[in-house]
This record gives sequence, structure tokens and C-alpha cells, in this order.
Amino acid sequence: MHSKATTIDAYLEELDPEKAELIRVLLTDIRSVIDPGFEEAMNWGMISWQVPLSLLPKTYNQQPLLYCALAAQKRYCAIYLMCAYGDSQAAEMIRNRYQERGLKLNMGKSCLRFNALEKLDRDIVKEVIALYDVEAWVTHYQECRRQAKS
Repeated sequence: MHSKATTIDAYLEELDPEKAELIRVLLTDIRSVIDPGFEEAMNWGMISWQVPLSLLPKTYNQQPLLYCALAAQKRYCAIYLMCAYGDSQAAEMIRNRYQERGLKLNMGKSCLRFNALEKLDRDIVKEVIALYDVEAWVTHYQECRRQAKS
């Protein structure tokens, strides 16, 4: 599912009630811990938290640098954690926590997929999101780009 909604409210309205409730809960969780320097927006058909172009105008794709996003897909919901994709220690934190709690991890390179709140470790999601403020994320991104060019 790729939404063309331009506001978060419009996005939530187009979802079936069950998925909309899952997204609302995670939206509240993310908002409670994310650095306010990240811009909240509808981008890439998802609710996104990104580095404003005014802070980092030159990115690899000329789009705001994504930090995390939240979306309802056809068969599941997903939270995209670029901080876990770009930081192997953050990804390891997630894997370890799921193992410790006996939860089945359904994770791609950057996304945690779930279809019920009981299948998602909301605490580790919040911990990982809180790892970076916007300035630290920009610094991390720039360092990764430098290393990739060497």
C-alpha cells in the first residue's frame, strides 16, 4: 500500500480501523521520544520523521534524510528504523531484546513488521528511536558517506 495522503489525519482516515489504531499507538510512542529537531511529515507514502532540508540540503537522493517512518501495508504494519539500518549496534539491541523477551522478530534491513501490538516490543522501539538527536543523526550519516567513498 502506498498512500497519496498529504496529512497524517488523512492517512489514518484511509486505513481500516484496526490498522489505524495500531498506527495511532505507535505514533504516540514515537512522538513521546523522538528528538523535536526531526520533521514529522507525510513522505514516501508513510508517516515520516526526517532531517529538514534546511539542516541537510545535500543528501544522496535530494530528499530529506529519513530517520524513521510508520506505515500500514497490505498484510502488516511496519516501523522503518533507519537508525537500526545505519547502526549495527542498534539493530543488535533489537535482536537481543526480542530474544530475551521470547518474541518472534520479523525484521527486514530497516523495518519491524507486526500485525498486533503484542508482537512488537514497543520499549525497544522507543529506546532505539531515542538513540539519536537530529544533529547526531546528521553526523552519523555524513561519517557513513565519507567511509563509503573511501
